[in-house]
Amino acid sequence: MSNKIILTIAPTGNVPTREMNPNVPLTPQEIAAQIYECWKEGAAVAHIHTRDKHGVPTSDVEVNREVLAELDKYPDCDIIRQFSTGGRAGKNYMERGQMLCLAPEMASLATGSSNFPSRGNFNDPETISYLAGEMRQYKIKPEIEVFDTAMLWSAFKLVEKGEIFAPLHINLVMGMNGSQPASEKGLLYLYDYLPKDCTWGVTIIGKEHVKLSVIAMALGGHVRVGLEDNIYHVKGVLSTNLGLLRRMKQIALAIGREPATPAVARQMLGLVTKAITTG
Repeated sequence: MSNKIILTIAPTGNVPTREMNPNVPLTPQEIAAQIYECWKEGAAVAHIHTRDKHGVPTSDVEVNREVLAELDKYPDCDIIRQFSTGGRAGKNYMERGQMLCLAPEMASLATGSSNFPSRGNFNDPETISYLAGEMRQYKIKPEIEVFDTAMLWSAFKLVEKGEIFAPLHINLVMGMNGSQPASEKGLLYLYDYLPKDCTWGVTIIGKEHVKLSVIAMALGGHVRVGLEDNIYHVKGVLSTNLGLLRRMKQIALAIGREPATPAVARQMLGLVTKAITTG
């Protein structure tokens, strides 16, 4: 097991509002600025959601282009840019994947349907195939999002069909109300079925965030943190992206896991080095 850990920051998401937590970044400038601060603290990957001028989730290519342009204003920041193709930010798969033409190094790919607290997380085979095809076209590494256990086996089928390629990078999302719960047994069950050649990590939502993240780290996994997933640092205390990242970094160091730089993370993830243009 490598002692290097890939820390991902998810600063915005589709759900948090300023009313829920005033520290949530919404504009391209705010999103880029917080990603930069988290990169300086040890984040290797930025999981990027965008909002329109009204704060509504959007996959609009121009808004995403603006986020990349804002990140380019920090020329020393080599953080890996990962776009979300999640279902809350588009009515259909073409809307959800429209910004993939900007060719980020990574993008999320949910490999099945599940439930969110108040709506479905709809990813039918046509949607998955379209988004996977766009990622192949633009040489984007998918991050396989596993909200429910069946999504893991769906990803294996996609590899068999040649729609995505091994070795996979898998993100086990646990604690979403309506999808798989955040539990030790659930995490260990999924861990037992992970391909030996994959890289993997966890996104733990809710009160089990720290405990299960630590278990994942002890098993060799990587961890995502951020206000997208947890707006509280502890019960009743609102957090910040930087605060969540610093806590996980400190825990990782305490158990002998050193945060990977973006350059090292690229090697671990098997990314193709390429320039990301915003023009």
